[in-house]
Amino acid sequence: MVIDATRLTYRALTGRIPTGIDRAGLAYIEHYQEQAQALVAWAWWGFLLSPAASRRLWKLLLAPAPRSRVRIGFVLAWGTVAGMASFRRPPGRILINTGHLGLERGLYRMLLSRHRFRPVFFIHDLIPVTHPEYCRPGERNRHVVRLRTALERGVGLIANSQATLKELTDHAAQIRVRVPPAVTAPLASSLGRREPGVRPIEEPYFVILGTIEARKNHWMLLQVWRQLVERFSNAAPKLLIIGQRGWECENVFDLLERCQALRGFVIEHSSCTDRELNSYLQHSRALLYPSFAEGYGMALIEALTLRVPVIVSDLAAFREVGGDIPEYLDPLDGKRWAEVVMEFARPDSRLRALQVERLGHYQGPTWPEHFAIVDELLERLPAALPESARVASASSQLLEDAPPLWRSVLGVIQRRVVGGR
Repeated sequence: MVIDATRLTYRALTGRIPTGIDRAGLAYIEHYQEQAQALVAWAWWGFLLSPAASRRLWKLLLAPAPRSRVRIGFVLAWGTVAGMASFRRPPGRILINTGHLGLERGLYRMLLSRHRFRPVFFIHDLIPVTHPEYCRPGERNRHVVRLRTALERGVGLIANSQATLKELTDHAAQIRVRVPPAVTAPLASSLGRREPGVRPIEEPYFVILGTIEARKNHWMLLQVWRQLVERFSNAAPKLLIIGQRGWECENVFDLLERCQALRGFVIEHSSCTDRELNSYLQHSRALLYPSFAEGYGMALIEALTLRVPVIVSDLAAFREVGGDIPEYLDPLDGKRWAEVVMEFARPDSRLRALQVERLGHYQGPTWPEHFAIVDELLERLPAALPESARVASASSQLLEDAPPLWRSVLGVIQRRVVGGR
């Protein structure tokens, strides 16, 4: 087996905090580390690390330590040289990609064709396609290519929810591409339940968890908090924002940096350990999740697993995960969010007490259940590659990523050598 470690390696080298997608990737490494080699695909080439270097990389990714970034750099250099012979091994090994990264590039499709991997892709969401207004410019077109790569080249697909799989199936029908064998395997919490420790904030507070980006709807929540502060003054609860700053959110950043009314009531925490997160969630009045679009909602699973009440947007993916436990609200109804937040902030809140009672019966997904579904899929994968992968031209795919000058040169070579002229 080969696991694409490109995304996790890049984020570790740049010091990024793991997101929900990263947590899923780390769970796959932890589960398959004894039988998996690492693939790292950057720039114009891809590198398959040696088995020994792969095991070392897995340890550094699963348990970061001081100077991990330097050590990862050495492992990549040493493992690439030692692993060059691995490219000459018999084709047909399973390749698992859990992070979407690189699927839009001709290089990646070239690697799949050249080494005849049997790719299995984890599909987290179709948000850039269904809600492009919440993403970076050009992200929709890139994600369309990623999905086409997964559909045409994949021998198997894994979706985190039925909602995601339905959107993928609908998209495949629109572009007239068949869907390979696919399963829904819900993700489990990676936090683990710990004693919450000392209360980190004395006053009642709420948590919103995730990268600060447009679709997470931080802006609405900050407007709600501004109104609460104006109305209740010091009796207003605190809001703890846990997550790194993302994109397309300058209005949110402006409020965080310059709004005097929010000073002391809204706290931004951009780097948070799992131990700290565990404590922050368990002491909070609730997790707030006012997103406009989600493929799954790892933070929701983490909160529910810790028996923390949640107030969330009324989304199909959230209902699939949370059932009748959360308090579901319209993400545009700021007035209702303000009312429910203040109700949950009360020490004798009946609404919160009812949800805590429902949480006592919650049985969330587990990693053993997840990988039982995945392993069953892997066992029934076809031994042969899809026809689209067998007939793909590596040279034409390489042209897609080349700079204009090199594209012209490579085009001439392709016409003369491949075309026989």
